[in-house]
Amino acid sequence: MSNLLLVEDDPILGRSLTIYLELEGYKLTWVKDLRSALEVEEKSKFDLVILDVNLPDGSGLSLCSTLRSKGSRIPVIFLTAKTDEDSVVAGFNAGANDYVKKPFGNRELLVRIKTALREPLIRDAKVKFGNLVILVDKRQVFIEDKEIDLNRREFDILAMIVQHSEAVVTREALLNSLDKTEEVYDRTIDSHISHIRSKLKKSGVDSVQITSVYGVGYRLEKK
Repeated sequence: MSNLLLVEDDPILGRSLTIYLELEGYKLTWVKDLRSALEVEEKSKFDLVILDVNLPDGSGLSLCSTLRSKGSRIPVIFLTAKTDEDSVVAGFNAGANDYVKKPFGNRELLVRIKTALREPLIRDAKVKFGNLVILVDKRQVFIEDKEIDLNRREFDILAMIVQHSEAVVTREALLNSLDKTEEVYDRTIDSHISHIRSKLKKSGVDSVQITSVYGVGYRLEKK
């Protein structure tokens, strides 16, 4: 069951969407302003955000920008009556996945939700977390403009952890994500993690850290 966050101040629309989407099998949390959205987003893990642009305490664009600046690639669908080109461009520049014009049909929104949930969380070749930047296709890692030299295994492991930032990545998941051209053992993962940590530290990466979760795996966190 996908967990959705709805940020909408219109009580009629909010209530109707809550009923409809829950009947369609989604778990939905509905809040009416940016402050509440930030609070629940910090406490819960959502799979998608449905976000009104005009809210009582500010613009939904700022929330989307905040999520992206934290490295979150959660799909965001904007709901708005503004459909002029400048508004649409602003929405996508803020990191939106989709832009739905009010009024809209419930079935149309449902299709857009399903489409957004099918998209990879990483929608482009650049992944950012803190001051760490990974160019996935080019297999390069940068701290600001300085490239960090990682070997093949180290890059694969770091990319996997960054793509699941702030979630625990198990050793099993890391092992399964690596190609099998040579044997890789559980203890090898720990060794690679140690080397990655050392290289990040030497390169001046001070905004993030790879934390060990005893008996489970690793989590990338901001300091």
